[in-house]
Amino acid sequence: MDVAGYRPRTVVSGGLVELAVMWGGFPLVGAGTGWLLAATTGWLARLPWVPFSDLIEWLDRLPEPQATAGTIGAGVLAGLVLAGMGTAERLIVTVDTAQVRLRRSDQDRAVARADTRVVFLADKHLVLLDADGAELVRESTDLPAARLAAAFREHGWAWADGDPHRSAYRLWVPDLPGLPPGADALLRARQRAIQRDRRDDARELRRELGRIGVVLRDEGKRQYWRAVVPGAGRPTSAEREQEGR
Repeated sequence: MDVAGYRPRTVVSGGLVELAVMWGGFPLVGAGTGWLLAATTGWLARLPWVPFSDLIEWLDRLPEPQATAGTIGAGVLAGLVLAGMGTAERLIVTVDTAQVRLRRSDQDRAVARADTRVVFLADKHLVLLDADGAELVRESTDLPAARLAAAFREHGWAWADGDPHRSAYRLWVPDLPGLPPGADALLRARQRAIQRDRRDDARELRRELGRIGVVLRDEGKRQYWRAVVPGAGRPTSAEREQEGR
């Protein structure tokens, strides 16, 4: 039997308010944008520099009220699409004394507290580090820091108000000495992905660098790195003996 279901837990999410804003607000904004477009097509069609001029002129030739109804309907549909995307991307964090569960529509993973040394928010990402300082989790989120901190602390997790390793990062430049073998090539590839706004490629390359002991922090399009030191954060035998007393 899975006894995890009987442990007290805290759920942190945007809740019903967030869903109401997305599924109610986005379609309303889309409808308003569609109405505004229909009301200004005549004026927009006379501007020589307006983008999508062929579409604007086509809309201007449509009869009313079909043109207005069509643009409003298209706006509502666009709002619903954005709401669906937002719902799929929202992160739900469930914390108890033994593990944290991180859920999105396309993933559901759990990380044990025993494997985690510290938790914090950095650049709108929830980050869990292990005893060596390697990243166990890095998930983008807009959840409030105060609610996340309270949830983790309530269940005995070590929460930090910032990255405890921030001072260890160094700016990456090509051919920088001290990197693990293969890291420079991966960092070059990731730099190209960042410059071309290929976010999926950049995330995958971050994971590859993590596998060889390199943790990254981005500032704009600049990459900062630090090396994971195995065993550096683990308690010594004397510390373990002291904890056991």
